[in-house]
Amino acid sequence: MHEPSDAAEVDATLRAVLIDVLGLPAARVARFDESTALFGALPEFDSMAVAGLLTELEERLGIVIEDHEVDADMLESYGALLNFARNKTLQ
Repeated sequence: MHEPSDAAEVDATLRAVLIDVLGLPAARVARFDESTALFGALPEFDSMAVAGLLTELEERLGIVIEDHEVDADMLESYGALLNFARNKTLQ
């Protein structure tokens, strides 16, 4: 799989991971915006799902997410997680 080369590709990849890992309907994920709450707001996105989500992001984006980089702020909203993924991917 190729690494995303721009912000739009990272966004599309993150949405696909949320659909695949959390089992969320594609139409629902398509409506997510920067302020959409994730961890603590979506029952599907619990502590067990975090590990699967991060592993899939690493694989699909070609990045390495260190344990010390993972915190509640990064998982709080779609925008926060997207910004994290873009910063890791496009640096």
